Amino acid sequence: MRSSRWLPALTLTAFAVQTDDFVVIGVLPGLAADLAVPPSAAGQLVTLYSLGYALTAPLWALLLARVPPRAVLTCSLAVFTAANLAVPLTEGLGPLLALRLLAALSAAVALPCALALTAAQAPPERRGRHLATVMTGLTGAVLLGVPLGAWAGGLFGWQAAFVLGGLLGAAALAASAATVPASGPVGERRGPVDLIRPLASRAVAAVLAATVLTVAGNIAFQTYLAVFLAGLAGVGPTALGALLVAAGVGGLVGTRVSGTLADRVGPGRAFAGAGAVFCAVMVAFALLWWLRPVPVAVVALLLVPWSAAAWAVPPALQTLMVARVGTRTAGRALAVHSSSVHVGAALGAVLGGAAVALGPGLVPAAAALAAALGLAAVPLVRRPRPLPHP
Repeated sequence: MRSSRWLPALTLTAFAVQTDDFVVIGVLPGLAADLAVPPSAAGQLVTLYSLGYALTAPLWALLLARVPPRAVLTCSLAVFTAANLAVPLTEGLGPLLALRLLAALSAAVALPCALALTAAQAPPERRGRHLATVMTGLTGAVLLGVPLGAWAGGLFGWQAAFVLGGLLGAAALAASAATVPASGPVGERRGPVDLIRPLASRAVAAVLAATVLTVAGNIAFQTYLAVFLAGLAGVGPTALGALLVAAGVGGLVGTRVSGTLADRVGPGRAFAGAGAVFCAVMVAFALLWWLRPVPVAVVALLLVPWSAAAWAVPPALQTLMVARVGTRTAGRALAVHSSSVHVGAALGAVLGGAAVALGPGLVPAAAALAAALGLAAVPLVRRPRPLPHP
């Protein structure tokens, strides 16, 4: 079996990028107060980051297709690190927005490249597990990186949260330069039409549709989780923190189990199983709303499988995507897939907002509906075959 000494470096890359993506949330009040801007204006840092990532990830994959992957990864991590470490040197919201956009553009290169390298370097029979390992970097960022950034921001000032992102980026850069193989799949020169070529396949389009819908369902519930649980079980901030830690552990387990199932029973079945569990939990929450208030212990018992199922979806769909297009075009396909995650997140925020406006009890029902629609795409992608390379 080929060496996997590069796997921790790529997992650390995912951890750094995801921490940096969400770390603003924990320091937003202090940041807005220090810059003398409304919190809504400071919140545009999050919007700009997400839009910059979603809109440019596929374009970067096309433009950099002929550059050796390790060079792409290390250069993007260098820019990512510099953009974060420069935050304490800026004054005003404008320069900070520019640095956040630069960090987003570099992250849009680094994370899809890390996933594509994982898919290319992993033995085929362990591809799902290797992708799941990298995805634990994202889960771990939510569980550990974001709270650590909030703690650093509270102790040393909001700029420290971004410095943490820069230090994580520097660590990922050093680890990648030392362990990622210099050789890797390099694509041929293509035209702009190749940016949408993966969508020409009905199966690949179905993977993207399933991603958007299942992510939308999860984000719809996650965004308004505090509001829903307050009405369901009177959950306050302290109890919510403990519940989120338990859910985070469930997410780590779900990610690992998903990778194993993708390798053993196939990624299509792994995705179908995760989606079914997610829908079942959402239906249970929707029914419990009519029996409120319910014990917090019951909430905890449902939040763990919810998080496990939600985090089990990405590794299965990524493995399915790679199996469908082959490793030589995995970089571009995974970049498009990564963008579809952000599209799903934006859709989920809108869906959840509409549901909570009608009544918090409708949030899990809306989430279940979106995920069920995503599951409807499973028959189209259950038997992946690599596409012939043009």
